[in-house]
Amino acid sequence: MAVDILLGLQWGDEGKGKIVDVFTQKYNIIARFQGGPNAGHTLEFDGQKHVLHTIPSGIFHENSLNIIGNGVVIDPIIFKREIEKILPSAPDVFSRMRISRKAHLILPTHRALDAASEQAKGKKKIGSTLKGIGPTYMDKTGRNGLRVGDTELPDFQENYENLKNKHLELLSHFELDFDWQSTEQDWFAAIEFMKQIPFIDSEVVLNEALRKGKDILAEGAQGSLLDIDFGTYPFVTSSNTTAAGACTGLGIAPNKIRDVFGIFKAYCTRVGSGPFPTELFDENGATLAKKGNEFGSTTGRPRRCGWIDLPALRYAIAINGVTQLIMMKADVLSGFEEIKACTAYEYRGEIIESLPYRLDPEFVKPIYKSLPGWSQDVTKITTPAEFPDNLRAYINFLELELGVPISVVSLGPDRNQTIYL
Repeated sequence: MAVDILLGLQWGDEGKGKIVDVFTQKYNIIARFQGGPNAGHTLEFDGQKHVLHTIPSGIFHENSLNIIGNGVVIDPIIFKREIEKILPSAPDVFSRMRISRKAHLILPTHRALDAASEQAKGKKKIGSTLKGIGPTYMDKTGRNGLRVGDTELPDFQENYENLKNKHLELLSHFELDFDWQSTEQDWFAAIEFMKQIPFIDSEVVLNEALRKGKDILAEGAQGSLLDIDFGTYPFVTSSNTTAAGACTGLGIAPNKIRDVFGIFKAYCTRVGSGPFPTELFDENGATLAKKGNEFGSTTGRPRRCGWIDLPALRYAIAINGVTQLIMMKADVLSGFEEIKACTAYEYRGEIIESLPYRLDPEFVKPIYKSLPGWSQDVTKITTPAEFPDNLRAYINFLELELGVPISVVSLGPDRNQTIYL
């Protein structure tokens, strides 16, 4: 019937995995449209925690079909490991999932190239997850890449060797201690393991599903401010994380899109390098990090924390056409006597309310509005009527500033800690 898109509006880590899991029962198909094992979507239910990197977040629902779209890049070794971890909780994983033949493969030498590129940048490194994502997308746009469908063809081994040798020539210019050779055999074994999952022409399957009246949820990875075109370049990922990426990453026409769900934290975080205007270096920042358990689910790196950034959110809402907002981790703000929200920037001597071309600290100074906090523990709340007055006021303030309704508030990591407004 229609496609809804669910994506992050900040620098990733907003909580997309949980909401996809919560929403899955409303959809026939969950389709991941970009990114790769640099993503980390965390789901918690029945006292268990699961972290997904490549697998769509609807995998634990037996009635949903989960599709890895053509815009995704796959590391077979990590993918195999991921499946093996969730098998006890999702024994039907092989029948619940499909993989696009047009999805690109991450080779062991892609990871070596990623490490070499980051090493060469020195102090200007972008904070790559070193999963080989960037080099794989470079080969994709350079028309050199290997795709999942190639593994079904007789010249696959030859094409693999040709691409590997090209990578080795590039690596010969670096002094790099990166052992990719030890994983090559495991990589081919993981390719065979992947073949237990049906490979499909996903754009055909998805459009046929729409013709049959099925509902599809397109799941994004990372966040809008990491988009290769519209993010804080060059400190971005290598794919289009915005709503437009769902069309190119799945082969779905724009006129098939219905709702765009934009997810954001009640504050801000960022992993790795790059500008972050509202970053806190004081006790408040440390408290947010501790209460929010702010460590990257893929890398384990501590996340930088700060107050919510409304100019950045307005920008992300505009470029994605967001129709509904979902606020995550409101429970983390409990206990703050005062909460701040950046409502505008002082940018090179001018007051602006939008995201400028550059966010360098020497150019941008955040302008804050203070709001009263709340002390109540909100993690056991089950209805909006139980919200503390100041939490309700914070939600109303954000809706007024952003011009889009907040339809869901998350008060903890579990499925049940999800409040519909």
